[in-house]
Amino acid sequence: MTRTAATRERHPVDSPVGAGRLIVLGLQHVLVMYTGCVTVPLVFGAAANLPTGTIALLISADLLIAGVITIIQSLGVGKVLGVRLPVVAGATFTAVSPMILIASQYGLQAVYGSMIAAGIFGLLVAVPFAKAIRFFPPLVSGVVITVVGLSLISVAAGLIAGQDSSAPDYAAPVNLALAAGIVVLIIVLNRWARGFIAQIAVLLGLIVGTVVAIPLGLVDFSSVGDAGWFGITAPLHFGAPHFPIAAVISMCVVMLVTFTESTADMLAVSQLTGKPLSNGDVARGLAGDGLSGILGGFMNAFVDTIFAQNVGLVEVTKVRSRYVTAAAGGFLVLLGLVPKLGEVVASLPGPVIGAAGLVMFGTVTAVGIRALRKVEFEGTGNLLIVAIAIGVGMLPVVAPEFYHRFPAWAQIIAGSAITSATLAAFVLNLLFNHTGKRGKS
Repeated sequence: MTRTAATRERHPVDSPVGAGRLIVLGLQHVLVMYTGCVTVPLVFGAAANLPTGTIALLISADLLIAGVITIIQSLGVGKVLGVRLPVVAGATFTAVSPMILIASQYGLQAVYGSMIAAGIFGLLVAVPFAKAIRFFPPLVSGVVITVVGLSLISVAAGLIAGQDSSAPDYAAPVNLALAAGIVVLIIVLNRWARGFIAQIAVLLGLIVGTVVAIPLGLVDFSSVGDAGWFGITAPLHFGAPHFPIAAVISMCVVMLVTFTESTADMLAVSQLTGKPLSNGDVARGLAGDGLSGILGGFMNAFVDTIFAQNVGLVEVTKVRSRYVTAAAGGFLVLLGLVPKLGEVVASLPGPVIGAAGLVMFGTVTAVGIRALRKVEFEGTGNLLIVAIAIGVGMLPVVAPEFYHRFPAWAQIIAGSAITSATLAAFVLNLLFNHTGKRGKS
């Protein structure tokens, strides 16, 4: 076969990208997910009363492991690791509350010991979990992806308006106007720009928004000067890991929740790119999540999942090459090793990041709705399944304290929009379509 013929038959997912475009498109992926990734160590560190210097090291470790897992997921490692799709991995919010509870009851050594145990558990159950993919038809995966997008819109709103509604500058008109301007710019570029400019519309929105924010006093680069040029925590920074059984079980539940989220995102990317997934592909992707638990436990980082906002970016840019997200992984590793660079990215204004996030999260929601178009609703109970699953999933989003009287382990499940929606859709699909007379799913 000639080189030209081989290139013509290569799937877009496996097609390389020129160096210049690779760098720019990879950086765009990093900027879209950066805030969500570093928020996890910030929230956990504050709740665990860690000093600022230690939190900074956790952020570096978090970015490093996220970069390593992203490269593995994008490029793969033999027949054992990596889904080989254009995906970006980052710290999952699912683990934050359990980690805080474990830290308060058993200490930080138990936090990272239980994470290592959960990572090993993840590697062991990746294959059997992946075999359940036939129970994730468009009916289930569409609901999950829709709820993922809807639940993350509140994150974008918090970045734009602020987190404290009682603060004097909450929802300041200048912040809302800046965010609106960025959204308009992204729309204009997607509507009228062509080629590479259209593909980097989100990146251009972030750059222009940051430039506009400087004279408005919304950009503060003072922390960049204080950050070091090199920094990473030593393995097992907090001491030898401990493995309390309750903590281990809790983190194993977190790993299963992470698997559920990653499975839905992998299916979404598969649909977006037109590259079908086998059970083996899904298993290798889930094994990547499990590996993140092991590496995170030893390197004082966090469990990673596939980030939905980057799934949305694949749809917006139409760039399907997995080498682009591998480049993003390389940038994350660099940011993890050079805190000063990380602080530059962290200094981007909340309204700017939030505006880009709003577009990405809305896109994820739209991808889920598009998946639901494949579902047969007439003469089936599928409409009821969608209605109940989305309703149950959105409860902890619109009422965060809804399950606060539940035990801690139950809050991990019921308090997660993604998990509760997935369980509802999964169980109802089995009830309506896999027991007795089956409808079409």
